[in-house]
Amino acid sequence: MDIKQKASLFAATTALALASSKFAIGLGSGSMAVVSSALDSLLDVFMSSMNFIAIRKAMQPPDDEHQYGHSKVEDFAGLLQSLVIVFSGSIIIYRAVQAFLQNKTISYSSLDFLIMGISLVFTIAICIVLSKIANKTGSNALRADALHYTSDLYSNSGAIAAIGLTYFTGIVFFDLIFAVIVGCIIIFSAIKIFISSFSGMMDVRISPNIEKEIQAIIDNMPYPKVGYHELRTRRSGSKKYIDFHLLLCRKLHIDEAHELTNRVENDIAEKIMLVDVVVHIEPCDRECDLTEKTCSMLKALSYEEQLYHE
Repeated sequence: MDIKQKASLFAATTALALASSKFAIGLGSGSMAVVSSALDSLLDVFMSSMNFIAIRKAMQPPDDEHQYGHSKVEDFAGLLQSLVIVFSGSIIIYRAVQAFLQNKTISYSSLDFLIMGISLVFTIAICIVLSKIANKTGSNALRADALHYTSDLYSNSGAIAAIGLTYFTGIVFFDLIFAVIVGCIIIFSAIKIFISSFSGMMDVRISPNIEKEIQAIIDNMPYPKVGYHELRTRRSGSKKYIDFHLLLCRKLHIDEAHELTNRVENDIAEKIMLVDVVVHIEPCDRECDLTEKTCSMLKALSYEEQLYHE
């Protein structure tokens, strides 16, 4: 079991324990703020469990039917999660309004404060773990999960505020207001998750910062590399796909060109995690004496750099 699967399993088991506790206490007191938070935690269990399955599937090696691997499963999981989140957020708002219109009584106890406080602490821990591993591995599924747990921080904080205000003032309207706010936060988070996951499904280019790292690696290659062009990138789940045309001095033998290509591929793979690099070799068509000093391409690039600095 790799680090991404462990993170999803940790999030799922923790969320299940929190959801069970909040449901029991929230239904006992009649607080829709606590119940809405419990429903959100139950949704977290579903999402993290689905992420665990999706990440496990995405890590399977390519096969005859899926020659580029299964990494898009993570993006598909994110899309499905976003739709479920929108539904749950709408249910929270509906139930809160319904409970308020029916004048349902709310009788808070010290357990309401206690469970929401504990939930807040554990949610912070889950957010830290998921965000750290998502940034380290580039997992879109974990990033979506971390985003949703971040919304839980607002959810739990809102529930605690609602409990306190309603307990001390006796005005149940606070419980409705914070439940609606939580529902809106959940729906807003779902939109962000949908956009991120949909981008992965549509083969959107990787981030500009990573592209700059790739360009720096290629630029630092010494002669007989004389240039490159048609750099293309795309993201699929946690994996990044890169291809470009590498321009080499035409005096090179095929084995030398192949060795140089392997070198740049390895350099990129060492710098960027979960990457698939394809390099197309092209011989330089410039006229020169086939040496580094007389290379017309390098001279042209040097001249362009001088103009840039001026």
